[in-house]
Amino acid sequence: MAGLQKKIIEELKVKPQIDVKEEIRKSIDFMKEYLQKYEFFNGYVLGISGGQDSTLVGKLAQLAIDELNKENNTDKYKFIGVQTPYGIPKDVSDMVDATKFIDPSITYEVKIKDAVDASVKALLDAGVPISDFAKGNEKARERMKVWYSIAAFHNCVVLGTDHAAEAVTGFYTKYGDGGTDLVPIYRLNKRQGRELLKELGCPEHLYFKVPTADLEDNRPMLPDEVALGVSYNDIDDYLEGKQVSETAKNTIEALYQKSAHKRHMPINLFDDFWR
Repeated sequence: MAGLQKKIIEELKVKPQIDVKEEIRKSIDFMKEYLQKYEFFNGYVLGISGGQDSTLVGKLAQLAIDELNKENNTDKYKFIGVQTPYGIPKDVSDMVDATKFIDPSITYEVKIKDAVDASVKALLDAGVPISDFAKGNEKARERMKVWYSIAAFHNCVVLGTDHAAEAVTGFYTKYGDGGTDLVPIYRLNKRQGRELLKELGCPEHLYFKVPTADLEDNRPMLPDEVALGVSYNDIDDYLEGKQVSETAKNTIEALYQKSAHKRHMPINLFDDFWR
């Protein structure tokens, strides 16, 4: 295994093989322990998209909340699932199915189209037209604002869906879906996440669906693998220490290096990583 591949695997804490039940327990216990340590919080907030990652984190969070309430003979703790559609999503049925599978304590739907369009118009009026790609980031950051407003109202913590296959490529919006407090599935790759959902009894169509961020108006439902230029199968193999094609290896490592700033807190003059 080459030096950079080994470094990336160590940094992202990926195992070549997992015990599915053990990893489910780790994520649930992590979320329970956090709320027990910081007793002034009442639970968790998560955006539910209908994709694999939010479905997995949402189900694990609800299980953690249910256990905490039962163990403490209380109904204090809540898991709040938030749907934030921009218009009518093409996969709205998956969002509904994911929410039904998770069965959140509380569910909100907050439509973000007016807010995003107003932001885009304000920029245009100021002489700053933005690309369709940049507008996609506006959507992601508007969603983050919604999560934190709901979390503030309920005195909760915002969960993120970042996992190793996403982290290595930087495939998320900085201060958008990357702007969260806890990331319970950090360490798992894409196929390992599917294994957990299968164990949890998730409907197959939710974890076998083609992954897409669906942020661009001009390229709706653009598959992640098209946007990235590399398959999740290759990314997962790379993160498990397996050999992949030279093309896939170069693409993954280039994405990792290009997105280094996303995996780092705001830079100060004492930081060395960027020099």
